[in-house]
Amino acid sequence: MPGSRSSSLVPRAILTLAVSTVATPAPTTQSVTGTVIPLRKRSAFTTADGVFDHDKAIAANVATINKHRQNLINLRKNKGAEAFRSGVVIKHLASLPADVEARLSHRVGKRQVETDEQVGTISIGTPAQKFIIDFDTGAADLWVASSGCTSSPCEHKSKYTASASSTSSKKSGTFSIEYGYGPSSGPVYTDKVTVAGITAKNQYFSPVTTLDSYFYYVPFDGILGLAFPAASNLHHNPFFVTANKQGSTEENKFAFYIANNASELYLGGVDHRKYSGRIEYNGVNSSAGLWQTTGAKVTVGGVTALSGLDTIIDSGAPFIYGPQADVDKLYAQVPGSKMYDAGFYSFPCADPPKIAFSWGGRSWNISAKILNLGQAAVGSSDCVGALGGLESGLGGDVWLLGAVFMENVYTVFDLGKEAVGFAELAY
Repeated sequence: MPGSRSSSLVPRAILTLAVSTVATPAPTTQSVTGTVIPLRKRSAFTTADGVFDHDKAIAANVATINKHRQNLINLRKNKGAEAFRSGVVIKHLASLPADVEARLSHRVGKRQVETDEQVGTISIGTPAQKFIIDFDTGAADLWVASSGCTSSPCEHKSKYTASASSTSSKKSGTFSIEYGYGPSSGPVYTDKVTVAGITAKNQYFSPVTTLDSYFYYVPFDGILGLAFPAASNLHHNPFFVTANKQGSTEENKFAFYIANNASELYLGGVDHRKYSGRIEYNGVNSSAGLWQTTGAKVTVGGVTALSGLDTIIDSGAPFIYGPQADVDKLYAQVPGSKMYDAGFYSFPCADPPKIAFSWGGRSWNISAKILNLGQAAVGSSDCVGALGGLESGLGGDVWLLGAVFMENVYTVFDLGKEAVGFAELAY
């Protein structure tokens, strides 16, 4: 079979995890048992004149590399060096080219550059202090800007004031993470955190006093991680794990519906109104820290291009990313494709590739419209694809399936089953 290979995983523990592809029946009623968190309209990586926004995509790539670099550092600290196997590399920090940073800075003006993250509102403290947050299944910690942060990246942020909350408690230790432009770091606190009525008491988080300048360009105040404790820099349970253990959610699962409009995060169950048919579940292992599945394959025009892949479902990543060698093999099966830049390829706008992923069950197609990031240049007949090469250090067979994949499916993250599920969208 073309592209077939043995699987290469981040943690050793996953070596014993067989892929579990289980279909659960569609509900017979339209009951709603969880809580809906509306998410902001997603922005595009396409400029107003229909051209691929190269600078913005480069910034997203750098942030994605460095986020997963930090996840590997956290996993090593939490689980030890034995958590890694051959092929995993904690890479040097990636950096934004100076010319790209200069152009992005010029674009900011009075408003920040919109990004493709899944952004909604939470509150921290008593009384509630509100924040706009990126909900990220590719991270495990909660942090927001602090009132003690006075540098320019914090200028447009809502800031947490510990002294204004009667439920705030300072803890020992510090928090630090870097996305490539300097550290985001600060003290460690616990406080009450509420997301659309679901509350986690004494939740560990960091109000950062130093903010990576990358966040000068984005429209949110911090990140709420939805991965597993093994990936936590704070060495404590992420928000949803805490909330569920405290009985704040009816079911130990959450789900994403991502679209151009009316996107939502659903906590404590699934929103039956947003999908049809059955949910196909695929096993993960929480000791990996991330929502990583095994045994995936990707097809182009119905023909297998690669198989035996590991895939991390990462709502905080904008694109579909694979190791560059894999991506080269995939586009070799796309007539008219060309290397564009920085791991991205172009293809004829009039004949986009038919790409699909599967895990032993049904195939999940990537919409041609979603795959298209815009023309390669003004007036070009070639368009840039939202599937590109990225050397993340996570392993030679590991792919990141971000928002571009998730926009095609209803995605369920089930902590009880330790499985991620996909279902057909209900339109």
